[in-house]
Amino acid sequence: MATALASSAPHSLPLRPSRASDQRLFSPQPQTVHPTPLRKPVKRKKGPAPKMLGNEVCSVCGDKASGFHYNVLSCEGCKGFFRRSVIKSAQYNCKNNGRCEMDMYMRRKCQQCRLRKCREAGMLEQCVLSEEQIRLKKMKKQHEEETARTSTVVTPTPPQETAALDPQQQDMIEKLVSMQKQCNKRSFLDRPKVTPWPQSQDMQNREVRQQRFAHFTELAIMSVQEIVDFAKQLPGFLELTREDQIALLKTSTIEIMLLETSRRYNPAIDSITFLKDFSYNKEDFAKAGLQFEFINPIFEFSKGMNDLHLDEAEYALLIAINIFSADRPNVQDHELVERLQQPYVDALRSYIMIKRSNDHLMFPRMLMKLVSLRTLSSVHSEQVFALRLQDKKLPPLLSEIWDVNE
Repeated sequence: MATALASSAPHSLPLRPSRASDQRLFSPQPQTVHPTPLRKPVKRKKGPAPKMLGNEVCSVCGDKASGFHYNVLSCEGCKGFFRRSVIKSAQYNCKNNGRCEMDMYMRRKCQQCRLRKCREAGMLEQCVLSEEQIRLKKMKKQHEEETARTSTVVTPTPPQETAALDPQQQDMIEKLVSMQKQCNKRSFLDRPKVTPWPQSQDMQNREVRQQRFAHFTELAIMSVQEIVDFAKQLPGFLELTREDQIALLKTSTIEIMLLETSRRYNPAIDSITFLKDFSYNKEDFAKAGLQFEFINPIFEFSKGMNDLHLDEAEYALLIAINIFSADRPNVQDHELVERLQQPYVDALRSYIMIKRSNDHLMFPRMLMKLVSLRTLSSVHSEQVFALRLQDKKLPPLLSEIWDVNE
């Protein structure tokens, strides 16, 4: 199986310009047909696309349009070009300082201006699905169709094939759970080092606000350290180059933090518990400086995960699958990463077949949760990484993942 997830984000994650050269790529250019200033593209309302008449032209290059792709009426060529550019996070250079007029001839000559025109026309990166996301979507649809067929036709139930974990899978799962417990235990031992949560309720007191922020920051850093320690113990992780280790952890860390947060969610009190006895509701997160538009989706995701009633083995396997995602930005050895991921995917499938033999949709459902994590982490990554201390002394690997120098 290929990588269990796609990045986007990606990749389906939104691209963001990071340097001055990138800014030129995203700068709006004047149009010859419509001299009025460009407006921000408006996403089409959900629903069936308007019926094609047969004479529509591509909004990017003027070729014959094949339909609405990524929110814009476009041809197959520009549709494929935009998708490839987003998934590869491609960076192009224009020899004409970004002033090329886009048509059927120039689209092959200048990729930067073609991508710019795609964006100006209204194409949206978040509409792009990676190969893995498409595969998972098809898998889910097939399961739903099979379920619909079996529900309408009454047939004798054939004897179910007996599923069993092989000794290697059983041993691997036991080790994963043990590794996680050890990492959690080390964090619990460091609990006294965390800045105490202030007792004062004064929201205007600057010192109290700083103390709450420091408290959450230190918990977040401990969580990242747990993830790094766990990843280092995964068979094959240290065989990767340091650059690939950083690339895998840099993106997956936020997703795993959110996954661990959902694991600690208590629906009875609508709170999240860290280190056994630190419990926080939405208001507590807000007091630490986080916005409710960031907090609410985290709690909603946590509730959804809680409804699945996953056990320690399933969480550990999902985290391992998430770490070994070959489609992360800047990963070089995709083949090795995919090969390292495959045993965890196979083990999770077998484990679910045994534990949840009556729910044949649980496996794709779990993988789709990882896809949801991509979207959630891409939208809120800036606020998650705002929880950091610039003067905190961190190990080199953790410093690079945590971006303390940015």
